Amino acid sequence: MSCSNGHDISGFAWTDADATTAHDYLFPAIRQLLGELDLPSPRKRLLDIGCGNGSLTARVHELGWSVIGIDPSDQGIAQARRRHPALDFRQMSAYEDLRDRLGTFPVAISLEVVEHLYAPRDYVARVFDSLEDRGTFILSTPYHGYWKNLALALSGRLDRHFTALWDHGHIKFWSVATIRQLLEERGFTIERVLRVGRLPALAKSMLIVAKK
Repeated sequence: MSCSNGHDISGFAWTDADATTAHDYLFPAIRQLLGELDLPSPRKRLLDIGCGNGSLTARVHELGWSVIGIDPSDQGIAQARRRHPALDFRQMSAYEDLRDRLGTFPVAISLEVVEHLYAPRDYVARVFDSLEDRGTFILSTPYHGYWKNLALALSGRLDRHFTALWDHGHIKFWSVATIRQLLEERGFTIERVLRVGRLPALAKSMLIVAKK
C-alpha cells in the first residue's frame, strides 16, 4: 500500500494489540469530547483514521459507538482483527477515497497520525469529504511550542524527540498555528484546542476539535 508519493507505508510495525502509553492521556479527553457531542444512538457512527493496532478503537466502541478503524499497516490491522474479531478493521490509507469506499460519518477521529504523513493536505481533504455536513473531526498530534522546544533543547533530548531513525516515524512537527492553518485551508472550523499530558506549556499532545 503506497502513500501519495509512491512509497510503501504498509510496514509500520505492531507486535501486539495493547494500548500505547499515549492512550493514558489521550483517551480520557477523547471520552469527554465524544460524550459532549450527545448524539443519539443511531448516529453514533465513527471513523478511526490511522487506528494502528485497534486498541483505542475498541475502547471507543465500548462507549457505545459503531466504529470502523482503518490503517495502512498490515501488522496493525492483523493485530486489531486478532484481538477484536467482532469489530470492523480495514487496511486502507487515509489518502484513499474514504467517502467512496466507506460512506460518510458524523464523527471522525485521527490520533497521532498527521505527524507521520508526507502529504497532510491530501489527508485532510479526504477526511473532510468523509464527514457528513456539520460533522466533527477530532485530531491529535504531538504539541510543539516555544517553551517545550526550549526545554527539549536544554535537556539534550532533541534527537530522541525528533525520531530521525524511526522508519515511518514523525516527519512533521506541528504547532497550534500550523495545524489550525492546515485544517482551515480545507474548510474546517476550529472549535477547541486542548493540550494533554503534562502542564500545557510542556504538553505531550494537542487535541483539535473541528467542524466541517
